[in-house]
Amino acid sequence: MKLNSVPSTISICLLALVFAITLTTPAAAQETDKKPETSKMMAATNADNPRITPGEINLNTAETPAANPPAVSEKQTTTPEDAGYWFDKGALCATYGNDRAAITYFQKAIALDPNLSGAYFEQGISYGQLEDYDKAVTLVNKAIEMEPQNGLYLYGRGRVNLLAGNQDQAMEDFKKAAELDDEDAQTYLKHIARHSN
Repeated sequence: MKLNSVPSTISICLLALVFAITLTTPAAAQETDKKPETSKMMAATNADNPRITPGEINLNTAETPAANPPAVSEKQTTTPEDAGYWFDKGALCATYGNDRAAITYFQKAIALDPNLSGAYFEQGISYGQLEDYDKAVTLVNKAIEMEPQNGLYLYGRGRVNLLAGNQDQAMEDFKKAAELDDEDAQTYLKHIARHSN
């Protein structure tokens, strides 16, 4: 069969489209017969998956809470009087590239809890992003003094040293971090070994 005109071609295409829709309509109609989930049904479904609430994460070790955390009380939420509040704000700012604001928030966290090694580390990384490598290394070193077995801190110092052009010191930090089972350091060293051959 040869088509002589555009209208007949369009008619055939429309007929094929109607035919395809007709074949798929019964399955779609069955799905619309389902009742929409109510908020009570969704809550019952999610009852076995408790959400993490602010203040339940240990900022020094980044451990998550147990599967069945205790009931959340008003006193467990973070407030501006808590170091964790400012640490979280700093981490959020750093994530979105606002390292100047992040530094300010990490300083507030340190003022409230001078033993918060993660705040020194993250503040140092933010200074590194702003190319103030001396301050960055000083702050990361403070975090390493507080937690010498933290491979992430050594890896972070290695990254700052690499940005500062101190390649030998950076490689030492990466090797020490890899020995402490830091996956990023191990991956970086494998990548370097692969491309140096």
